[in-house]
Amino acid sequence: MFAIGGKKDQAKAAALRAAPKSASKTSGGSVRPSNHPKLSMYTETPSADISLETFEAFALDRMRVLKAIDDGLSRGKKPAEMEQLMNEETGKHLKITDVVPGDFSTLGGAPLSKDEVSHFALRLAYCRTEELRRWFLLNECQLFKHRFNKLDAYAKAAFLEEHDMEYKPLKPETFAEKRKGISEVLHGIMKRDDAEKILNAGASGFYAVPFEEVADLVRGRRVFMADGEAYVPRDQLTSLVVGAFRASLSKSLAVASRRWAQHVAGEERERLAPVIVSLSKRYLGRDFGKPGDAGERGSVVTLKDLPSAAKTSFPLCAKNLFDAVRREHHLRHEGRRQLQLYMKGIGLSLEEAMLFWKTEFCKKIPAEKFEKEYAYAVRHAYGKEGKRVDYTPHTCMKCISSNPGAGEHHGCPYKTFGEESLTAALGGLSIAPHKVRDIVQKAKAHHYQLACGMTFEATHGKTIEEGVQHPNQYFDESRKALGFGASGKEGDENKETGSASPVTPGAAGARPARPSIQPAPVSA
Repeated sequence: MFAIGGKKDQAKAAALRAAPKSASKTSGGSVRPSNHPKLSMYTETPSADISLETFEAFALDRMRVLKAIDDGLSRGKKPAEMEQLMNEETGKHLKITDVVPGDFSTLGGAPLSKDEVSHFALRLAYCRTEELRRWFLLNECQLFKHRFNKLDAYAKAAFLEEHDMEYKPLKPETFAEKRKGISEVLHGIMKRDDAEKILNAGASGFYAVPFEEVADLVRGRRVFMADGEAYVPRDQLTSLVVGAFRASLSKSLAVASRRWAQHVAGEERERLAPVIVSLSKRYLGRDFGKPGDAGERGSVVTLKDLPSAAKTSFPLCAKNLFDAVRREHHLRHEGRRQLQLYMKGIGLSLEEAMLFWKTEFCKKIPAEKFEKEYAYAVRHAYGKEGKRVDYTPHTCMKCISSNPGAGEHHGCPYKTFGEESLTAALGGLSIAPHKVRDIVQKAKAHHYQLACGMTFEATHGKTIEEGVQHPNQYFDESRKALGFGASGKEGDENKETGSASPVTPGAAGARPARPSIQPAPVSA
């Protein structure tokens, strides 16, 4: 079992729950009850014991949601599309009403919230570096904003009161008194129809906010102010609350980072730390590690298929390695490992893989040297040597995290290639110059997987709906787009693209089934 938050946090949370609530929060005050679930600012660490398996499973579910949000933002989805995306993802993986199954509860007796457990789990995982903190903060704020906007007026008022935010709904008599001044400001900064629409909402459309909290609006004369309060339209309230959430979470991440370095990383080195470290790198898609499994792929590649498959269906990372080994008849260790596991994942058998590597390497070295220095590694990749582990192909994240040196070809070309080299490589795929420029710009902005997805679209005329997450996923989607059937016959490749319906299980555009939660696969 794992105690969330540690002894200090548990003691603090217990004291807070034991303390008497203020009269304004217990007597009901002026806030009417709401049917909306409670939204958290994540200021109190849950104080309960929970199994590491549940802890990890909840963290992975939240990570699926945050990664979907990040992908949607990176793709430039419109606000309405983002709302739909977040509704779907939270509905599948992270309902705010979900609780830990069984007898788990907080020290105060309330059910233990999956939302809070998963947030604090990922807070630990993403507090360790500035880049991870920035990513987590951005996507958590988007999720919080989405949830806050879904609250009704009474739930919002209760949330503001509970968290001591001095944003008060405007009383009807106050609105009637200040309407003229509010109207003049609104008509001065927006179109007449938009201003009238806001004013017609009446008192319920405005909040009284301490003027120092909206100094930028006051400075720009974009809000009416009287008696030390600014009267802010309801649609701008969300920005204020999200800003407060962002500031609170940013500070908490900094504290968590210090605690991680000083306590958790050392004290939990054998038990919790490996789980936490793996979370930010975890691949959540399908396992591509089993060779010859054509059940989902619909295509298995043989040795004679490799040249044509590399030309039409390999992602740039695999094509770069494949071209390098055929050009130089040698690859250094990391490059060999990446390509060996990739080709294993597309269905190349051990026997044919051995023949491929031996044929290429023996153009420069004697067969005896190959058997002595390189054959073992090929068998090892297929789980036939050493610990006999069934190693999985490298994910996109593993490729991106690689930093090849001079003379090495592994990693992600969208990251490792210079602008000229990437332009030349994309030009070799017969991509239109204007599309090449767009892909290069996306790579320069560090959106490597999006650049890879744009390459797929430029070469296949179709998109990968869920985005490129794995080199072997790219290959599978390419084979489907090219119309390969379950037989995977080489002759099928001579058909024109689009002349046969791609073999795609399930409904068109369906997202892949949610994978079961498994321990992190072994990736060499």
